[in-house]
Amino acid sequence: MWQLTAGRPMYEAGGRLFVDVTRGLATPASRAGLLEVLGRGDPLIGDALQTILDRGDFIPTLPDEDPGGAPAGGAPAPIETDPAIVAGLIASSEASIAALKRDIRTESGPALLDFILTDIQKLKRILFDPQSHGVIMAGMEAAWWLNENLQAWLGEKNAADALTQSVPHNVTSEMGLALLDVADVIRPHPDVVAFLQHVEDEGFLDELPKLAGGREARDAIRAWLDKYGMRCVGEIDITRPRWSERPTTLVPIILGNVKSFEPGAGGRRFERGRQEARKKEEELLERLRALPDGERKAEEAKRMIDRVRTFSGYREYPKYAMVGRYFVYKQALMEEAQRLVRAHVLREEEDIFYLTFQELHDVVRTNGVDDGLIRERKDAFRSYQALTPPRVLTSDGEAVAGAYRRGDLPAGALVGLPVSAGTIEGRARVILDMAQAELEAGDILVTAYTDPSWTPLFVAIGGLVTEVGGLMTHGAVIAREYGLPAVVGVEHATRRIRDGQRIRVHGTDGYVEILP
Repeated sequence: MWQLTAGRPMYEAGGRLFVDVTRGLATPASRAGLLEVLGRGDPLIGDALQTILDRGDFIPTLPDEDPGGAPAGGAPAPIETDPAIVAGLIASSEASIAALKRDIRTESGPALLDFILTDIQKLKRILFDPQSHGVIMAGMEAAWWLNENLQAWLGEKNAADALTQSVPHNVTSEMGLALLDVADVIRPHPDVVAFLQHVEDEGFLDELPKLAGGREARDAIRAWLDKYGMRCVGEIDITRPRWSERPTTLVPIILGNVKSFEPGAGGRRFERGRQEARKKEEELLERLRALPDGERKAEEAKRMIDRVRTFSGYREYPKYAMVGRYFVYKQALMEEAQRLVRAHVLREEEDIFYLTFQELHDVVRTNGVDDGLIRERKDAFRSYQALTPPRVLTSDGEAVAGAYRRGDLPAGALVGLPVSAGTIEGRARVILDMAQAELEAGDILVTAYTDPSWTPLFVAIGGLVTEVGGLMTHGAVIAREYGLPAVVGVEHATRRIRDGQRIRVHGTDGYVEILP
């Protein structure tokens, strides 16, 4: 499904998808841009690619396809700093999903799969819409401008981190705060809290109305699921169970919020972040005005601050909309799978997870399936789970590791990429499975990687450390918006940091210290 959706060819190895960047590295014009973008996002990938290039004998240098012309794809058209642009993109996307939900209901059999293939083309047009891309790039470029210029003018590192707290239209950070509101509904009802502590069955929402306050609790959880229930861990994989399909996944997080927060915490947190961003803006502009040519510098900075606050929240929306569309596809495909099970074509509905889209199309058309192929795919899937994919892999099969190449760190420090400014000390909680997360306020989350599904945990933590990530990955974006010091790309962090150790996270300078 992702290969059908992606904007460029994706190849498969060991059950993972990868992009072949050989041609991008081979021409001088595209090489510089590729290294710049990948190096900003993940310095270890950038350094590994540079290591290969420095050998001089692996990547051939080809002539530029268009000497003197713009890089492939060109720059997005200039875009005005206008909140209505973001609101319009979101409204258009939501209308498109509503139309999909309406139109897909009448489709079944081979026609359903043809319908989905056609709709994926619509999804790609939305995902790669030039205006949408322009909004995302405008927010990123404004953040880069602020970081570079305010460090040069004022010595202020990563200034954009504080300035992007509580920006509007960030659907992922809103999701975490909205779950605090759900906890507010549940907290006054002890019978509901006691019931949720022992929930195991996915049908628990239907049982809630039997309890005092249970109807309100059920309605609050369902309203949250109606908006965010298409999400889950690893959500790009359409086969992963969604929160709507397994709402028990959310129960420990809700109970943690009931225990750890006071009523109204969601709204207060958002407002606190907004006020801190405004205070930081006023402080920076005042310092700029005191400089030579200060009025001009302050005016330019103000324009970029407005731009980053207008556009940076939208960064999270396209994936949210894509996952919403995927869930509509999945629900329709699972109904088709149920029909195939009733017709004794498939042994179980989940067997379709081990077929490509084209293979499923053939099964639906012929009412016949190769059981041996499905068994082989299941065995391969289990074996692939033991593999850890490298950041960079050559066609010779060599995994090339990058390095940060920094000498400005305390002895024993764990180096990474600074993605959200500030320093925090606290207890490390090393968590690999979100369902097993037991966090207390102020804990520092240490994990392999985060995606939007981890965001509800962010409201409780004091800081974040991950093994994989970049400046614009979801965990980094949400950490900045919540004001959490964060360092990502810390190799083997979940093995080098023990659960329960006290650590200090230097989110401004990009390293972690393990404290005695």
